[in-house]
Amino acid sequence: MADPDTPEPTPEEGTEEPTAPEAPPAPTVHLPDMPLFGKYSTKDIIIKDVGMARYIPLGVTGLPHHSGRHANTHFAKMKLSLVERLINQMMRTENWTGKKLSAYKVVETAFATIAAKTKENPVQVLVNAIQEAAVKEETTRLKYGGISVPKAVDTAPQRRVDLAIRYIALGAVQTSHRNPKPIADCLADEIIKASKADVTSFAIAKKDDMERVAKSAR
Repeated sequence: MADPDTPEPTPEEGTEEPTAPEAPPAPTVHLPDMPLFGKYSTKDIIIKDVGMARYIPLGVTGLPHHSGRHANTHFAKMKLSLVERLINQMMRTENWTGKKLSAYKVVETAFATIAAKTKENPVQVLVNAIQEAAVKEETTRLKYGGISVPKAVDTAPQRRVDLAIRYIALGAVQTSHRNPKPIADCLADEIIKASKADVTSFAIAKKDDMERVAKSAR
C-alpha cells in the first residue's frame, strides 16, 4: 500500500502529455444565390409593415413553384413564395384555371415591364403594392334577436396579405377583359398603381371601399 505522505512522481522535463487530436473544422455551406426568374434578387427587400412581415416570405428562390407541397397544411401558405402566390391567384378565372405555366410567363413578363418602367426591383414594387392594398379594417355581421348588425373588426395580418394579392390579380384580369393590351401589361400597371396608392387601381379602390364601410359600422 502506497504511503499517503509520499509525493507523486512528476513528469520529466522535456516531456509532454499526449493530447487528443483536434477535430477538423466544420465545412462552410454556401447556399447558391438563386435570384427570382434568374434576374431579381430578394435579399434587400424592405417590408415597412411589421405586422405583415411574417406573412410575406421572400426566401432565396429561383423558380417559384413548390408543386403543391403546402396545399393541405393549415396556415402553410405563409411558407409559400409571395410571387408564387401571385401566380396562383392569376389562375382563379375560367380562362386561366390549371394553366400554371401560362400564369408563370405572365408574371415574369409583368416583372420585366415593371423593371423597365420604374427602374426598381419588381419584387420590391410588388411588396409595396401589397402593403398599400392591404385592408386594415373590415366588417362582420353579428345577430341580436334575429337582426343582423354590422360590426367593424380589425383584419388579421395573414388575411390582409391574402386580400391584397387577390385584388391585385383580380384587377389585372378584369382590366384585360375586352382590352387589346396584353394581360401581362395590365398586371404590371395594376402593381405599379397599387404601389403608389393610386385610386385608379382596382386593389386600392376595393380597399378604400371596405374601410369606408367599416368606418360607418363603428
